[in-house]
Amino acid sequence: MNNFDALKLAVESMSGGKNTVVLDNIGMPSIVYRVQRFNLSDIEAGAPNRPHDMFIVNGEVVDAIGISKFQNIVVNDRAYSLPLKDPRVSINFEQAKAACAAKGGTWHLMTTAEWAGLALWSKKNGTMPHGNNDYGGDITHKHERGIETHKDGDRTGRVATGSGPATWSHDHTNEGIFDLNGNVWEWTNGLKIVDGIAHIMQNNNYNDPESQWINTGVDITAGMTSGQRITATRKGSIPNANDMLWDGLAIPETLSSSGSEEFGQDYYAFNREGERLPLRGGR
Repeated sequence: MNNFDALKLAVESMSGGKNTVVLDNIGMPSIVYRVQRFNLSDIEAGAPNRPHDMFIVNGEVVDAIGISKFQNIVVNDRAYSLPLKDPRVSINFEQAKAACAAKGGTWHLMTTAEWAGLALWSKKNGTMPHGNNDYGGDITHKHERGIETHKDGDRTGRVATGSGPATWSHDHTNEGIFDLNGNVWEWTNGLKIVDGIAHIMQNNNYNDPESQWINTGVDITAGMTSGQRITATRKGSIPNANDMLWDGLAIPETLSSSGSEEFGQDYYAFNREGERLPLRGGR
């Protein structure tokens, strides 16, 4: 048994098969969480009983999608998912996308469909992740802290990937995907707004160029004030999008100053002028 086989066996055995190790095109490892296929109806009441868009790739339904277990570092212009590292910051969208694609195979920058699928799954299952959103700790659960890797002034800024407690993962277990809430900002592919109008990727076609994205014609900033808290997300059919539903994309529809516990009192900020891409996670 070589070193890779031993590492893969150890990771899969300790996680009950939820985690695995995948090599890139130069033989370097990343730890990945296997998200097993679920339906829209599993996570959204009243939604159709069909696979969530994250599991539809180029018109084919897949049984699982691999997602980086940890926020990535970048080494030799390639992104890697490894524990207890200082995550990469100060990287633009095109650089982040290229660092993922450079690994070859099916590696790609996490998509809006994938992020939304995980967020909705966590919300449905009562495991909305805690995280480093308050100088190294969770603002609501003050006893929860990660291992400091970088200062913000005289206080903790970033923490090491996966160094928080199990509640900092999407399923509140040590086997889950960590740091979706807080720590550093993360780019996702597959959604942009142009003067407020949403342009989206078809399903989870992560290799589609932006020129093939769907112009929905819908201003997803209309009637909202940037910086307020989420109270509801969009539902129903997406115009021009071949049977896609807003339900699966977790895009805010209404905001208020008081917010909603259902959405963890999360804020939503936007600038509708020009072309804008979403940043997730944050601090």
